[in-house]
Amino acid sequence: MDEDHFSDFYSAQFADVWRFARRRTETGHDADDVTAETFAVAWRRRADIPADGARLWLFGVARNVLANHDRDSRRRGRLHLKILTRGTPQETYETADNPGSDLWRALAALSPDDRELLLLRAWDRLAVTEIATLLGISAATASSRLHKARRRLDRELDPDTTRPREDEHA
Repeated sequence: MDEDHFSDFYSAQFADVWRFARRRTETGHDADDVTAETFAVAWRRRADIPADGARLWLFGVARNVLANHDRDSRRRGRLHLKILTRGTPQETYETADNPGSDLWRALAALSPDDRELLLLRAWDRLAVTEIATLLGISAATASSRLHKARRRLDRELDPDTTRPREDEHA
């Protein structure tokens, strides 16, 4: 990818990558850092950007940058509003747009894997096949896990339902 094409790619993808990072970091500044690093990696590896699936490839880079960012942050002891954070619901979601909402409480009660699946689908609007590619699993597995995560979210949102409980680790 030459410089002009990369510039167009950057312009087209910047907002989506920033929002992806922002939903997984504590502050806008952290999202800025993650987004900048994501595009720095993309620039260095621009010859590796696939012609088909460039956006998904970029989300994969952003996911790796976020993982590195999280490891660095934990070493420094900072708490992040990151979907994979293992804090308590109040700590994890205290700076969210509406931390008192039932949805945030329900999401906080789910496993990190369930949250990641649900948010990749809802927030990032990835198709099941894209989620599967990003997570390195089959589309059938992604679909099944997403279905089970939705059921667990429904139970968290309405704990008085009479639906049978399934194994939380399935």
